[in-house]
Amino acid sequence: MIEKHLVLDNVDLVTFYGVNNSNLQMIKSLHPKLRIIARGNIMKVMGDEEEMCSFEECVDKMQQHCAKYNSLDEEAIICITKGESTKNEDGDSDVIVYSVSGKSVTPRSQNQTALVEAFQENDMVFAIGPAGSGKTYVSIALAVRALKNKEIRKIILSRPAVEAGEKLGFLPGDMKEKIDPYLQPLYDALQDMIPAQKLQEYMEQNVIQIAPLAFMRGRTLNDAVVILDEAQNTTTQQIKMFLTRMGQGSKMIITGDLTQIDLPHSVKSGLREATEVLKNIKGISIIHMSEKDIVRHKLVTRIVNAYSKYDRHRESAVQERTEPDTAHVSVSLSDR
Repeated sequence: MIEKHLVLDNVDLVTFYGVNNSNLQMIKSLHPKLRIIARGNIMKVMGDEEEMCSFEECVDKMQQHCAKYNSLDEEAIICITKGESTKNEDGDSDVIVYSVSGKSVTPRSQNQTALVEAFQENDMVFAIGPAGSGKTYVSIALAVRALKNKEIRKIILSRPAVEAGEKLGFLPGDMKEKIDPYLQPLYDALQDMIPAQKLQEYMEQNVIQIAPLAFMRGRTLNDAVVILDEAQNTTTQQIKMFLTRMGQGSKMIITGDLTQIDLPHSVKSGLREATEVLKNIKGISIIHMSEKDIVRHKLVTRIVNAYSKYDRHRESAVQERTEPDTAHVSVSLSDR
């Protein structure tokens, strides 16, 4: 008889063991020749060496299943133990990740698919489009997938702390409490894709870091997926500083909506300028999303379309008022 300690290092323990340890009891019942004791993320296993090897392989596959699908039920445990494919493995070629509820996160438009492909082929991707086009959500899903596949060691998410047309004044609390309201959309997306206990563990260990843009200066970001959200609210100096933080083995995704710039009118958006300066650089891809990519409530599409139409009409009216009177100019010249 031998004894081994198996470490569960890539799964949410609540999901893996099941409600009231139901999954653990199923695992024990399927391996009656082994004595299995679970303490936290350590499984102490005693028994025959041949049985032990088979069990170790099963646990490894269960961990992979649990990490990928954010779920592990009795049916999956039985299939894995018998060496059969689980039902989740059929037809998931387009899936980026699975949410905590078990639903698949997939590209839902042509440009979202283009964003996924651009991320695979390039180290830096700009995703520019209207509200609700999925640019932030898909980007975070890509980062979570890379982390689960151990392609990177950490995820770093950032946003400029710019108020959206409001003067909030003094915010109470410590530094984290002051900046959290600006970063809440990033927390929301992460909570959709990573179980709460595992997400907390990742953040405590700095595997997932969320910070305002101002905290990026001086850092070199290696072996990470780095996402800058709401980049339309960066200045030229800020976005240049951010882009030059890129280290070895890292990828960057920069998202923004150029129709929702909250900077003072006298300040040029760094995102607008960056896409012009970097548009022909090898290794950088720029994806432009449109109203067709909006996946929120149907009214969001109508609102974006209405504002786009209004802005075009207003720009046309301004242009007409500022155009010189060419006929008057020609007469004046002939008189001279």
